[in-house]
Amino acid sequence: MAKPILFPLLFITTTVFLGFFISSAESRPPFACDPRNGLTRSLKFCRANLPIHVRARDLIGRLTLAEKIRLLVNNAAVVPRLGIQGYEWWSEALHGVSNVGPGTKFGGAFPGATSFPQVITTAASFNESLWEQIGRVVSDEARAMYNGGMAGLTYWSPNVNIFRDPRWGRGQETPGEDPVLAGKYAANYVRGLQSPTGIRLKVAACCKHYTAYDLDNWNGVDRYHFNARVSKQDLADTYDVPFKSCVVEGKVASVMCSYNQVNGKPTCADPDLLKGTIRGQWGLSGYIVSDCDSVGVMYDTQHFTATPEESAAAAIKAGLDLDCGPFLAIHTDLAVRRGLLAEADVDLALANTITIQMRLGMFDGEPSAQPYGNLGPRDVCTPAHQQLALEAARQGIVLLKNSGSLLLSTARHRTVAVIGPNSDVTVTMIGNYAGVACGYTSPLQGISRYARTIHQAGCSDVACDTNNLFGAAEVAAHKADATVLVMGLDQSIEAEFRDRVGLLLPGRQQELVSRVARASRGPTVLVLMSGGPIDVSFAKNDPRVSAIIWAGYPGQAGGTAIADVLFGTTNPGGKLPMTWYPQDYVAKVPMTNMGMRPSRGYPGRTYRFYKGSVVFPFGHGLSYTSFKHSLALAPTDLSVLLDTNLFATKNYSTLSSNAIRVKHAKCDSLSSLFHIDVENTGNMDGTHTLLVFSTPPAGQKWSPNKQLIGFHRVHVIAGSKQRVKINIHACKHLSVVDEFGIRRIPMGSHSLHIGDLKHSISLQANLEGIKV
Repeated sequence: MAKPILFPLLFITTTVFLGFFISSAESRPPFACDPRNGLTRSLKFCRANLPIHVRARDLIGRLTLAEKIRLLVNNAAVVPRLGIQGYEWWSEALHGVSNVGPGTKFGGAFPGATSFPQVITTAASFNESLWEQIGRVVSDEARAMYNGGMAGLTYWSPNVNIFRDPRWGRGQETPGEDPVLAGKYAANYVRGLQSPTGIRLKVAACCKHYTAYDLDNWNGVDRYHFNARVSKQDLADTYDVPFKSCVVEGKVASVMCSYNQVNGKPTCADPDLLKGTIRGQWGLSGYIVSDCDSVGVMYDTQHFTATPEESAAAAIKAGLDLDCGPFLAIHTDLAVRRGLLAEADVDLALANTITIQMRLGMFDGEPSAQPYGNLGPRDVCTPAHQQLALEAARQGIVLLKNSGSLLLSTARHRTVAVIGPNSDVTVTMIGNYAGVACGYTSPLQGISRYARTIHQAGCSDVACDTNNLFGAAEVAAHKADATVLVMGLDQSIEAEFRDRVGLLLPGRQQELVSRVARASRGPTVLVLMSGGPIDVSFAKNDPRVSAIIWAGYPGQAGGTAIADVLFGTTNPGGKLPMTWYPQDYVAKVPMTNMGMRPSRGYPGRTYRFYKGSVVFPFGHGLSYTSFKHSLALAPTDLSVLLDTNLFATKNYSTLSSNAIRVKHAKCDSLSSLFHIDVENTGNMDGTHTLLVFSTPPAGQKWSPNKQLIGFHRVHVIAGSKQRVKINIHACKHLSVVDEFGIRRIPMGSHSLHIGDLKHSISLQANLEGIKV
């Protein structure tokens, strides 16, 4: 998402529409239906005891067309005669309340908010309850800031696009490359953010950017011009999966359509995607919003229609309800007057947005008298919230390499050289789409709590263009008992509208690591900060580099979390949510190729389809202890019951290549419970993430190599075991998507990979007791 760039003179400022920001702890005035306003308080749309659809219909019926049109954009206009204030829809809460959008400001009683690790780091925890808990904390702080007049209630987060290409600058914002992982993250974070009570919402979340959006600016191709050519198969089993989970399981209040075209049509003007899929198939109960200025982009840049009013009409008729940008405010009136659009189409769009505002309580009068009306400055940056940010960072850190049992010891390593361009950073740790943190602990500060430190940057920044600081770094490493190199990337290398060129460490960072490792008289640990994967094969294969840690962008408490892992206060349990490819991979794969599956000369993408060599695989992550798995309960066969009406109507398309359409199976009865014992066979308590993959029967041309079907994070005391129960559902977990985008369940022997175990389960079709 970018700040609005079109029609700058006509894009009304936030100040006008929000009225004012309250800079102290006083509460905001009512958005609408002020009980002190005798002209409006008795109107039907202000009566909170009536059904919301009745209230929304009443309000829309009172608006003139001109008033309606000015409510179609993110900086919605004031309607004085109905006592309705202006509203800025655009706020962000990707991993904490952010000031990226104009709807949120920091200052006064709200100088900052808790800044959690970037999403790619939190995803590495594989912890569903943590994701929801973070969402609840973020929404508490968001509501508090709304009550204080400093924020809105509609947050255009999370980003649930698939991290398809390792060069994508915004991959850091996503939960990684796997659609199941991304879908579970999406549903849990949304549930936490929205914290629904019946139909009422604490805040309204938004899953973005729908769909097949994962290129910003690469090799002369940018997101505004890109036409993503995507097969029905890849759309159904990869790109759309997290969004479906967001809507169906998370009950998200909003979905954002993206800048790019998909198969020649802008996503924000595609009725098959918006009305057909999001609202029709998945049943979105909420609004659809454009990425900022994407409606303008589809006319001005993509030349989708001959006139601007035709673009406005196409977007609204396709199912778009809200435009982030001024385009609909400028061109919708002419679209209606020319007969390209009916006023009823505008009414339908407004019904979707106003309904969400009413579910948020914005038409219920005094905010302080509503649920969450008691939240205020004391509920932001609380000790409990900041502790959760620290815990999230600890859980997301991944130990990639370890030559010993524990990295550092306060007894043996009393002096530690802390080296590298990211060794004393603060803002770098919170990544992009962040706000103002409550405070920071840098890696240097964190390590200083355990040992005396000798600090040398080695490079003046992550670009590391020269080696003139290397000598001092080598001297420091030679003097110390141990050396920690904190290297990697920052937003100057990977960011929105900034895709990476390659996968190696920038500049001369590799040279610095190698030289310092040679000079160090104690163990050398390489800590990497990044959103995307880095080819550090040189360090993986260098015996002088004792260990490698990936910290992602670990948030405001990142330095404490890194130090806790280094010194064993925390036993790492994170797993990589994306494949770490070698540098030569990107030479074979243009970012513009959206295909997931391999073809001639094209290696395919992600662990599900790519079979080549990797630096570190998806799901990789070590511990200071060891774990053993055993199956306590593991069914070996499952009978797939079919709908009897299929054969009565001779619908033989149900069976294709010995695979049954999911929608023709009796899915409610198709699950098997597995009991897995996880034993900690080491000497240290630890948390283990159990990943369960499935591989379909041999010969299925549609199938991935393997696919993640479930995961469970469990804490196990040294010398003990814990039993994990995982339900394997045939329709959800053992199905694949054919070339027509149809999900099917292959019959035959499926292999389950459960930790280091392999188990087979046989599926056979059954028509009311008659095997077919």
